[in-house]
Amino acid sequence: MTQTPVPVRRALISVSDKAGLLDLARALIAHGAEILSTGGSARALREAGLKVTEVSDHTGFPEILDGRVKTLVPQIHGGILGRRDLPAHLAQMDEHGIAPIDLVAVNLYPFEATVASGAGEEDCIENIDIGGPALIRAAAKNHGHVVVLTDPAQYGAVIDALAQGGTTLAARRALAGAAYARTAAYDSAIAAWFAVQRGDVLPERLAVAGLRRESLRYGENPHQQAAFYADGSSRPGVATARQVQGKSLSYNNLNDTDAAFEAVAEFDGPAVVIVKHANPCGVATADTLSAAWDLALRCDPVSAFGGIVALNRTLDADAAARIAAIFTEVIVAPDATEEAQAILAKKKNLRLLLTGAMPDPSVGGVAIRSVAGGFLAQTRDNGRIVPAGLKVVTRRAPTEAEMADLIFAFRVGKHVKSNAIVYAKGQATAGIGAGQMSRVDSARIAAIKGAEAARAAGLDQPLTTGSVVASDAFFPFADGLEAAIAAGATAVIQPGGSIRDDEVIAAADRAGIAMVFTGMRHFRH
Repeated sequence: MTQTPVPVRRALISVSDKAGLLDLARALIAHGAEILSTGGSARALREAGLKVTEVSDHTGFPEILDGRVKTLVPQIHGGILGRRDLPAHLAQMDEHGIAPIDLVAVNLYPFEATVASGAGEEDCIENIDIGGPALIRAAAKNHGHVVVLTDPAQYGAVIDALAQGGTTLAARRALAGAAYARTAAYDSAIAAWFAVQRGDVLPERLAVAGLRRESLRYGENPHQQAAFYADGSSRPGVATARQVQGKSLSYNNLNDTDAAFEAVAEFDGPAVVIVKHANPCGVATADTLSAAWDLALRCDPVSAFGGIVALNRTLDADAAARIAAIFTEVIVAPDATEEAQAILAKKKNLRLLLTGAMPDPSVGGVAIRSVAGGFLAQTRDNGRIVPAGLKVVTRRAPTEAEMADLIFAFRVGKHVKSNAIVYAKGQATAGIGAGQMSRVDSARIAAIKGAEAARAAGLDQPLTTGSVVASDAFFPFADGLEAAIAAGATAVIQPGGSIRDDEVIAAADRAGIAMVFTGMRHFRH
């Protein structure tokens, strides 16, 4: 393959996205290239007064089947795939009247956008491009001689290269790699759509694709490389959010912000979630965001310093002022008033993300995690408990207030790393124990947190006194429950299912506390 710049004498342009089209075409014509085109692209070029040859005129074969077949002919693919450094190829091209094509600019039918719009099956199928991927893959394969463009953002560099006599092999190779990545992502989207259509959430071959939104300074640690990719999903969150202010988000910021926003979506009333290292350290719901913030912060004011704050309502000025009173890395909310934004603008390093909407916690999806040699895939944990689904297993049933707090605590526990223990009172967390190897340790740590928070707030009793407690999985022994009882819990919610459930229930009855089983576990590793 030649290392010298290769000029473009003939280009094929067929694009659904017309951005940059005229600039590219004018540059090609200015440097002596003939332009072949089809359909809307040809029409746009002609309307701009540019000379263009219809593909059907070039090939002598008309478009057929409502345009489904127009470039799938030897005159086109032979012109793209023929190697200019092989005399046999050149001779065959000459014998069959096949003219070389040196540049292919194609962006595909908008299949992903069509699916995202909620279009019906027929429209989605009609937006599966066939000729486009074939052209792209052919040009990418023959990148030693052919330029392939799949994104208007690539046009500028090629226009500059034309002025220097043509493109280099290194440039064409980079464009070829991008082209194959684009067709792979396109095929992935189509495969995923077909899987959904047949109800196969985890198909035999799971294709995953993402578009890099940002190269990050580093990953979890400075010696790790990292990037942020969007998968094209419309689920509101960090990938769809608009960053209003602040410096770029780090890998850990993005991970924590996602955890916080998904957690706050669990609650119907005004809610605030404060996250540190992917774990909630304070959660509350109240009549206002300001009140919810005060309650969430009270749970663990030490850990909240430098944390991530998520809200499920439009951020107002009062709440913004309260949150801005301590150092906060990120605030994420569906929206924010102008007054709130003006208050936060004084905190130059604080990042404010606005998503426009809240994710639906009941909607599923696929969550993926890498392992050595592969990856694990599972459906999103969209399980939600309701009072009617709970089973009272103790002699005493929870009061109405206890039941409301039990459901609140269990929803918080769903977003706490296992083993997870959550104390709650008055729709606010009173102590959180996360990520311990022993459930009893989580119960004790959460109680310690509740006692420390009470001292910081000037209260006489630990926050856990008179609270309820949630466990993300069953208590394997009574010791974890006994630690919660010692902390002051009056009611317990847990999945149940241990071989020692009778022992745990008996311990609850001896203490006179209420216990309900959910039958649903929320491990989060």
